[in-house]
Amino acid sequence: MKRDFLYEGKAKRVYTSAQPGLLVVEYKDDATAFDGAKRGTIESKGIVNNRISALLFQYLEAEGVATHFERLIDERHMLVKQVEIVPVEVVVRNTVAGSLSQRLGLEEGTPLPGAVVEFYYKNDELHDPMVNEDHIRVLNLATPEELEVMKETALRVNRLLVPLFARAGIDIIDFKLEFGRYQGRIILADEISPDTCRLWDSNTGVKLDKDRFRRDLGGEPEAYQEVLRRLEGVI
Repeated sequence: MKRDFLYEGKAKRVYTSAQPGLLVVEYKDDATAFDGAKRGTIESKGIVNNRISALLFQYLEAEGVATHFERLIDERHMLVKQVEIVPVEVVVRNTVAGSLSQRLGLEEGTPLPGAVVEFYYKNDELHDPMVNEDHIRVLNLATPEELEVMKETALRVNRLLVPLFARAGIDIIDFKLEFGRYQGRIILADEISPDTCRLWDSNTGVKLDKDRFRRDLGGEPEAYQEVLRRLEGVI
């Protein structure tokens, strides 16, 4: 299926395909943290994240959320719609963790009274700074209408994923979404995986996501595989 190489990101490679308007995404085992200051690999991460993302995209599509996902090709590759990525990452937080704890001085693990939505400018040179709606307007990153769709979709995804993960015995603490422009509308793109979500075991609080790599906790392959195993049991 792969044709011409287009670009490589921290976790994926993207290629053209034999079908116009569709791209092939290859999921890598590479792991990075702290703006690339920490690098390593997580065994079989690409395989697991490819499968988890496919499961979640299919679940969301069935619930009426438009995504770029077309189909799995093999264990490391998926076929997706070619979109123009909006350079604004949308983060939804349900529980205090990571940078939110540092910025607000709240204890990690504190439940939030409602979902908190944050926007980040997708720019490696600037280290993906947090931005607000006015910044996004000034930088012409997205129209107000596009941003509203992104925010509403992110909150809807949250409402769908929280109970889904709960059935798998996992609390979805926070997650990052990316969106793309496709045929005049905004659709969900990129991936949804332990790389882009904070996932804690509902009973023990054990971290099942990339924080294990960030914080040198070890056991990353087993944690990722556990998330896949549990999701396969409920989807």
